Amino acid sequence: MKQLAEFVPIIIFFVIYQMDGSTISFMDWSHTVDGIYSATKALLVATFFILPLQWWLTGYLEKRLLWTSAAVFVFGGATLFFKNELFIQWKPTVFNWGMAIAFAVSQFWGDKNLIERLMGSQIQIPRAIWQRICWVWVAYFSMVGALNLFVAYQFSEATWVSYKMWSFIPLTFFIMVITAIIMSPSLKADDTSNTTGGS
Repeated sequence: MKQLAEFVPIIIFFVIYQMDGSTISFMDWSHTVDGIYSATKALLVATFFILPLQWWLTGYLEKRLLWTSAAVFVFGGATLFFKNELFIQWKPTVFNWGMAIAFAVSQFWGDKNLIERLMGSQIQIPRAIWQRICWVWVAYFSMVGALNLFVAYQFSEATWVSYKMWSFIPLTFFIMVITAIIMSPSLKADDTSNTTGGS
């Protein structure tokens, strides 16, 4: 549910962008959709309302959501202020590379890295496996950030918007599958030891 709520602003961004040139009217108010700039305004508004919605649904706000929202406000605001779409196009890269740095630093800071702090309460596996998974996530965030820039600079603006809309689910599924594959042997070994110990 939380991931779905985070995805809503992206959907709204995509829908408004597809309405480029259309006029939206409500009573005495009307607005002609101005491509990525109107879509960015809609993204800012949707992100603003997602925060209290998340609080209402869960009773708290995750740090990841707060950082994502901050990035939207900073880069979305800069896009509108400077009338330059490159700011909003760079937002996913800056965010993902920031996450890559944070995950990498966590390998050397504290007794648990970020991925273990996120998932360690539900899953018990050796620390060496958590470290391996964390490096995989560092590589993943680095790759996603670079891929975003590649699409932004090598393809049209419309292609980049479609990429942002449709890449979210497969990329998330990809990293979750890789994480599960790395965890699987340790989870099976733990199940076997528990079964043996109980017999």
